[in-house]
Amino acid sequence: MTEAPFWQRKSFAEMTHAEWESLCDGCGKCCLHKLIDSDDHDETVHYTDVACALLDTGTARCSNYAERTKHVPDCVVITPENVYELDYMPTSCAYRRLAEGRDLASWHPLRHNGSTAAMVAAGMSAAGRVVNENEALAEDLELRIVTWPLEPGR
Repeated sequence: MTEAPFWQRKSFAEMTHAEWESLCDGCGKCCLHKLIDSDDHDETVHYTDVACALLDTGTARCSNYAERTKHVPDCVVITPENVYELDYMPTSCAYRRLAEGRDLASWHPLRHNGSTAAMVAAGMSAAGRVVNENEALAEDLELRIVTWPLEPGR
């Protein structure tokens, strides 16, 4: 009988830093600019195809992850303490899935020996689907709303 993977048997607080970091699937959706409709009672989050200046749009990975908060002060660092409050994260996000009592998606890299191929094949990655914020005009964000980041992923 094989032991259950760490994400099924450990709480967030019990995970090592490396385990916590490995939960990130690397999709890049959290790095997309989001618009919140304050006129909407539910404050609906609308994702755009405009990414943070640090996101490599070809790979959907942060180009300076270790120092991202120095360069992007409003970059949100997901922690075991704040993960339950980040309801604007995509529903496919591993942190959100686990916080909501769901398991990792079938395409998650941890289920595929670290490979992101299944994630890309499932259409969950922002790689090649976004533009850098330095290439997009802020006043055009409403015209850049996309729905694909909201796909739940299985």
